[in-house]
Amino acid sequence: MWVVDPVTGKVNPAEPGTISSDPNQYKYELQCHLGGGDFNSVCLRDQVECKSGPEGKAGIPVVWLKAPRGLANPVWTHHSGPTCLYDAKPEDLLPRIAADIQRQFENLPVKAGSVVAQPSPHTLRGAETNFYADAIEQQFDVTMFGQQVHVVATPVQYTWNYGDGTVLGPQPSMGGPLPQERWGEKTRTSHAYTATGDFQVVLTTSFRGTYSVNNGPPLPIPGQGQFSAAPQTISVWRSITRNYADDCNQNPQGQGCPGVPSVP
Repeated sequence: MWVVDPVTGKVNPAEPGTISSDPNQYKYELQCHLGGGDFNSVCLRDQVECKSGPEGKAGIPVVWLKAPRGLANPVWTHHSGPTCLYDAKPEDLLPRIAADIQRQFENLPVKAGSVVAQPSPHTLRGAETNFYADAIEQQFDVTMFGQQVHVVATPVQYTWNYGDGTVLGPQPSMGGPLPQERWGEKTRTSHAYTATGDFQVVLTTSFRGTYSVNNGPPLPIPGQGQFSAAPQTISVWRSITRNYADDCNQNPQGQGCPGVPSVP
């Protein structure tokens, strides 16, 4: 129960057993809270700063509401504020954390994973080059509004930009390695280049996130975070096939023999 101090006008927690003659009851709401998990973004930019509370602890910006005591589902009206509240329980901050967790998630140093190509760094025009991602689940510990938040980022989808205008995804397959004797086979994530040259391959990995506050239960982060790996260069060459009549055992200097320059 909350009561108003008649001297200061501030709303304070009532001592156990207190009997109040105040005809009103009181509660607080976060300053910019719109209800549910929504917040007024314009209000958040101008909200009260609550950084210098007792023992240096941070608080939360709130507005105080009042309603007639004893009514079920009363209509609450503004009483005072915004002001800072420094003795709120951690769960009072959950709506604010929920409102900001997506932005926090997208700004984490999540490693998008690396691009692996077979063969690499050179491949042949017209041949299937096998690409696959090396991405792993990652965990982070951050502080939000003075609370300890544990975030888990799990890779769930992959988008391949092969650098020649071809894009694959987003799709769930990260691909996988092939033994060398199977290089050139078509896979779910392979690509055949139709031109020669150097191409920048970019992998973008979409991560699904969960977060827990103060060792509480894991909660889903809405949406997904997308993170791109550094581009990897793949050089596409052309192959030329020539037939020669010389037997290199009989004529080591014949065309096509090791160490003999080819004639264009």
